[in-house]
Amino acid sequence: MRAHNTLIGVSVAISLVAVSSTANAEDDRVWVEMPQHMQVHMLGSMRDHLHVLNDILAALSNGDAATAGKVAEARLGMSSLDDHGAAHLAEFMPQGMRDTGTEMHRAASRFAQAAANADVEHTFEAQQSVFDALQSITAACTACHDGYRIR
Repeated sequence: MRAHNTLIGVSVAISLVAVSSTANAEDDRVWVEMPQHMQVHMLGSMRDHLHVLNDILAALSNGDAATAGKVAEARLGMSSLDDHGAAHLAEFMPQGMRDTGTEMHRAASRFAQAAANADVEHTFEAQQSVFDALQSITAACTACHDGYRIR
């Protein structure tokens, strides 16, 4: 529980730094126009992605890589695309944004595989591959948020 609270504190601190560092700068991200109802849908989906990342981190903090991998694949991985309604949003996205989103979903599927392997292997290297794969997911999220905006 203590590690979980520390993780939440670190996440909040990082979020505040990110907000304060961009609040005064001109927003030069690509503005992606889409109807209001689609913006709402996309923002809801992204908030759900954050919940998924939180669930993944919670499972990992409990030493349960298998659950972390299952959550990642079911809710972020390539097999989850139909659940997100990504196809109808894609028509509004520039190619680079679509590519980044697809990479995030692929990274989640790779994470699921790394987590399954780590649950079987129980080695430092296997555990390290889990965190490398997790960072690939968040790198795609960061790239998209750094490059594009919908509001």
